[in-house]
Amino acid sequence: MQSPNKIAHIGIAVNSIEATLPFYTQHLGLQLVGMEVVASEQVRVAFLAIGESRFELLEPTSEESPIAKFIAKRGEGIHHIALDVDDVAERLAKLKADGVALLNEQPKAGAHGAQIGFLHPKAAQGVLYELCQYPKGNEEESH
Repeated sequence: MQSPNKIAHIGIAVNSIEATLPFYTQHLGLQLVGMEVVASEQVRVAFLAIGESRFELLEPTSEESPIAKFIAKRGEGIHHIALDVDDVAERLAKLKADGVALLNEQPKAGAHGAQIGFLHPKAAQGVLYELCQYPKGNEEESH
């Protein structure tokens, strides 16, 4: 199987995008390239460009959000690393067949119309990995 194309983004859990954003824009000099609410994940996302990749600041929109639960348990910080892949469904099926623990056995909708799926952090020494497949022809979001 082909290796992932690149790191798509690093997701960072924050209590408040507004309070956190100045560090990234003013002190690190990164450009805010968009914001979006992902209702299915109960999260608001700010996208910051860094080369071919991005930082995504993840702010919970409800107390039941996975991000809210993460912050309550571990505090703000790195939540996940997302890998850009060509076929999320195929890769999830292969990982499942190989016995890799998954949080999602089927792709689901993510930000920017991407299809996503998460590997269980127990499969990767505590690191939560997300696989992302962006829509073809969407140059802005394929990084």
